[in-house]
Amino acid sequence: MSQIGKYNKLKIKKEVDFGMYLDGGEDGEILLPRKYVPQGAKPGDEIEVFLYLDSEDRIIATTMRPYATVGEFAYLRVSAVNGIGAFLDWGLPKELLVPFRGQRVKMKPDKRYIVYIYHDMESGRIAASAKIEKYLGNIKPEYKFNAQVKILVYQKTDIGYKVIVDNLHRGMIYENELYSPVQIGEQLDGYVKRVRPDGKIDITVREQGYGSVGALSEQILAELRRNRGELAVTDASSPEQIAAIFGCSKKSYKKAIGALYKEHKIEITPDKIKLRPRTEK
Repeated sequence: MSQIGKYNKLKIKKEVDFGMYLDGGEDGEILLPRKYVPQGAKPGDEIEVFLYLDSEDRIIATTMRPYATVGEFAYLRVSAVNGIGAFLDWGLPKELLVPFRGQRVKMKPDKRYIVYIYHDMESGRIAASAKIEKYLGNIKPEYKFNAQVKILVYQKTDIGYKVIVDNLHRGMIYENELYSPVQIGEQLDGYVKRVRPDGKIDITVREQGYGSVGALSEQILAELRRNRGELAVTDASSPEQIAAIFGCSKKSYKKAIGALYKEHKIEITPDKIKLRPRTEK
């Protein structure tokens, strides 16, 4: 059975003047309008399409890619508001409805909001809700230390930023883990520091342990090469200067240049670090 609001791989059954009909199984034939048909596609081919409902609630296929799919969170702009709710631009011709009951605050045109996209089983339509908390933390998180995850920043707090982890879990990046500014709606790669007993996850934006030192060391070497082998940034430099250049803490920077020094790749003087001659080649 085809999945509305998701990407589906469907076989082309037949071609007509206005497009292609795809085999939707129990949902019958699904139209892929002519303007979305890939060049060279023919009956018998299997193609990937996104399925949604048109203005007459018929299943329609497209090769366009929306900004997010059913089961995902996204930061979307309100394009219009009317008597039934707010309509969001999600990258498809038919906009995404957020009913009034799904709004935390009254949505306004041209403002952006974090929403969860879902398939309303009662109406059969795809809709969105800004009441995102009820869609988070419903599955027990099982991550190992330093596991890489996808995060979406959704709320500023006094101690940092709340984030959505892998479209499933609640997470937090603490202020002291950030070495460059982040914005609401920004999507980032993150790393798991700890899964707390309440199921919330502490996240950092920099890989932990030896791997992080190695990556930062390579970044430092690249920056040295770009600056003729010298940088006026030492272990005595301010945390702010280090964060501005390398996006890391002073502690991480000291570990990285210490490792480079032990590997005889750099020299450290009171006011700069320098590439050793053999490393400059």
